[in-house]
Amino acid sequence: MEEKKFDFKSFIGFTLIFGILMWMMYNNQPTKEELAEQKKKELAEKAAKTEKHQSITNSVASTDSVASPELKAKYGAFAFAATLPSAKENVTEIKNDVLSLKIANKGGYIEEATILGFEAIKKGSKELVQLIKKNNANLNLVLSTKDNKVLNTKDLYFEPKVSKEGENQVLTMQLKTGDNQFLEYRYVLKPKQYMLDFSIRTQGLENVLNTSKPSELEWNLKTYRNEKSVSYENRYTELVYEYDGDKDDYLSAAKDDEEQVENVSYIAFKQHLFTSILLTDTPFKTADLKSDNLVDDEKKDTVFTKNFSAKMPLEFKNGALAYNMNMYYGPAKYEILNDYNKNLDEIISLGWGIFGWINKYVFIPVFGLLSGFLPYGLAIIFLTVLVKIVLSPVTYKSFVSQAKMKVLRPEIAEINEKFKDNPMKRQQETMSLYSKAGVNPMAGCIPALLQMPVLYALIYFFPALFDLRQQSFLWADDLSSYDSIFKLPFHIPLYGDHVSLFPILASVAIFFYMKMTTGDQAMQTPPQEGMPDMGKIMKVMIYVSPIMMLFFFNSYGSGMSLYYFMSNLITIGIMLVIKYYIIDNDKIHAQIQENKTKPKSESKFQKKMREMMEQAEAQKAAQKKK
Repeated sequence: MEEKKFDFKSFIGFTLIFGILMWMMYNNQPTKEELAEQKKKELAEKAAKTEKHQSITNSVASTDSVASPELKAKYGAFAFAATLPSAKENVTEIKNDVLSLKIANKGGYIEEATILGFEAIKKGSKELVQLIKKNNANLNLVLSTKDNKVLNTKDLYFEPKVSKEGENQVLTMQLKTGDNQFLEYRYVLKPKQYMLDFSIRTQGLENVLNTSKPSELEWNLKTYRNEKSVSYENRYTELVYEYDGDKDDYLSAAKDDEEQVENVSYIAFKQHLFTSILLTDTPFKTADLKSDNLVDDEKKDTVFTKNFSAKMPLEFKNGALAYNMNMYYGPAKYEILNDYNKNLDEIISLGWGIFGWINKYVFIPVFGLLSGFLPYGLAIIFLTVLVKIVLSPVTYKSFVSQAKMKVLRPEIAEINEKFKDNPMKRQQETMSLYSKAGVNPMAGCIPALLQMPVLYALIYFFPALFDLRQQSFLWADDLSSYDSIFKLPFHIPLYGDHVSLFPILASVAIFFYMKMTTGDQAMQTPPQEGMPDMGKIMKVMIYVSPIMMLFFFNSYGSGMSLYYFMSNLITIGIMLVIKYYIIDNDKIHAQIQENKTKPKSESKFQKKMREMMEQAEAQKAAQKKK
């Protein structure tokens, strides 16, 4: 076997390569600073991994230990919310200059809504108006989970977080199933506003909730009494809603009522002079609305007036809820609600058709102007004077017509006596007399009809006038309620348990007004064939109407009674002036006699009436002859 020789060249090459590698390794070795930075980075990464692991371990341990088995079995993924520090019976307050709201952790809804600056029941009570308090309201969302559980948010705990957006206060309430999975209620309260932004949304709950069917939103309110007269307040406490864009309607305020409505854009739980409203940018597809009356007129210590409830489906889009809404808690005042440009003024009952038009565009602006520099009682009196000045031409025409009829009364009596056995002929001769004298027997009725829209508009106007609340005048301590001067020891059906003075004065004024007008007018109108004797009916109404007025207005707002008292008193004064200083009966008689001598052309209506009467007379004569 041949012996291998040492290869010197190979050894030298290997040595050079090894030396080069060692030199490169030495030059690439990190400095002390680099080694320290690298070690620091490794420690930070290790700490982060440890923290993350510990967080996951704690979360799992918390859910498994605290929520299991009872909570997890009952609430499923939402049991996570019960393990958070916010799972307590706490509330969070957001407040501005006009409104204070307290939102509960449990349920995430408003559990107290206080209207600042307004006292409940009566002035000086030192108790602020609270639309929500002592669990009289809730907002609940019914959730269906994929593991076939049905949960109510009112039973679950939300996590609150308060922040600011400019001057706006923002409160988010999150019902969590994990760090980034939650149902959120978001409240935004703006300065000096009764209206707040409200939204409902979900995040990361696609695998928790059954999104194939809508969740049901339930809104309930058991309305507390806030006014002096519970029966009067209850009369105007009602549920109002808007549907199909701009149509509005309401449930009955007089009895229990319910309705299912489609495409609802707002729902208002109106309490006469205050209201709670829920509005939505995305109309509710349907809404089940219900109103229950809680007032017993025999019991004057009633705490509640109505029980309102509304149920609306919230539909999922792309597996999530996203509804932008608004809430309003504040006065039911036309000017405030109208400024929002959301058709909320329809919540105020100002009357339909022309009556509402008169109130919106005449009485509200005029009264607002008057009350700007006058006490409210005097503003009502000045409003009454203005109305009477505007209607004075109508009043004058009516009185002139009555004066003419009075002048013709002897001739009408003569015709009645002459043709007492022939009613048809009597009627024909009476109409002929009216035509020759230039007198229209309906002229006295037409002015009265022209005044009716104004009178009916005022019936709606005063109960809706928020500004009269707790404003005093003379003996009345609240012009929006009754002016009791004596408390009865018993209750009279339809009347009440107190005596109000303004309705008594108004009834007396109505009696004398009717005595001056209705009685004379009825006596001047001859009885018609086949018709009841209006003279006898009017004589009865002179006494019945004031009594009806007395009973009707005894529990009404004293502002309305003050208006009708002053209105009839001024009307009586105007009529006395017209009668004794303007109307001259002798001149009217002379004018009528002159009219008789002038040829008269029949109108088509008069001609038709004459022909019909002549035809009827001829038929009657033919039947008699036969």
